[in-house]
Amino acid sequence: MGFKQLCSILVIAVVQVANASLTKRVACPDGVHTTANAACCALFPVLDDIQANLFDGANVHESLRLTFHDAIGFSPTKGGGGADGSIVTFSDIETAFHANNGIDGIVEVQKPFIAKHNMTAGDFIQFAGAVGVSNCAGAPRLNFLLGRPTAKAASPDLLVPEPFDSVTSILARFAEAGFSPAEVVALLASHSVAAADHVDPTIPGTPFDSTPSLFDTQVFIEVQLRGTLFPGTGATEGEVESPLQGEIRIQSDHDLARDSRTACEWQSFVNNQAKMQTAFKAAMLKLSTPLTTKPHLPAGKTANDIEQACASSAFPALTADPGPATSVPPVPPS
Repeated sequence: MGFKQLCSILVIAVVQVANASLTKRVACPDGVHTTANAACCALFPVLDDIQANLFDGANVHESLRLTFHDAIGFSPTKGGGGADGSIVTFSDIETAFHANNGIDGIVEVQKPFIAKHNMTAGDFIQFAGAVGVSNCAGAPRLNFLLGRPTAKAASPDLLVPEPFDSVTSILARFAEAGFSPAEVVALLASHSVAAADHVDPTIPGTPFDSTPSLFDTQVFIEVQLRGTLFPGTGATEGEVESPLQGEIRIQSDHDLARDSRTACEWQSFVNNQAKMQTAFKAAMLKLSTPLTTKPHLPAGKTANDIEQACASSAFPALTADPGPATSVPPVPPS
């Protein structure tokens, strides 16, 4: 049985805003809800809708997976907008990437909700992920920031780590995106409520630990048990032996649990639920936060457009923003 059939509805996510100094409550027009920021009132109908119609016993794990696959799609050298919803906006491109195998299903499920509630894809993906995981016993309530713009271009391929990638490759990819080895391990707490549909397609919905309906530390214990069997047809790409019948183990989890760069952090979660919750919440906030601007060339420009004047050193190598040529609008009057 896949996780999508196991995670029960337990709690409601809290919408949190970036400005924590706002303490005065605002009454929403519906006469029911109050919030610290009036902009969040528009989210309560979305919350009610997705709890009733998106997470009606399904789609929690898939929605959480989608938050990661969208948000990790950025690179200082290759481009991509991170948590901008490009995986939905440019789904014909990004769902064809090998690392996004099977993610087209939840993309198509979420599209009508995005259209119905007039949210940007980036906002809806992260909101749905935060609400969805809150339905799992033991999960932290994730922060949600509202206001992501519509994606301008598809993410480049080869930015989402795969189960068969080496630890060195995975850590390098995350380091490029600004994440430490400890934060990589923290993000993998999501595997406590995960299942694999496509690692071995003959056994879809096979969980990563023995308690897939609970956001607990069991995955960090069981990945360190000695593997003895394959739950399906045998070794597939990205799979290693599991310790339990009915449980699948991916190669990257196995290797990260045993690599000297990550093994101690992995072990630190084994009997520390509070640490796992706190670390996962912080890492997810960092992953889902819209990108701040970095030195770049405007879209449509290249290094050939630079009129360099310094004779003693080369002009820094910069990448250009993706999308059509930049057109700068006037600043609104104050």
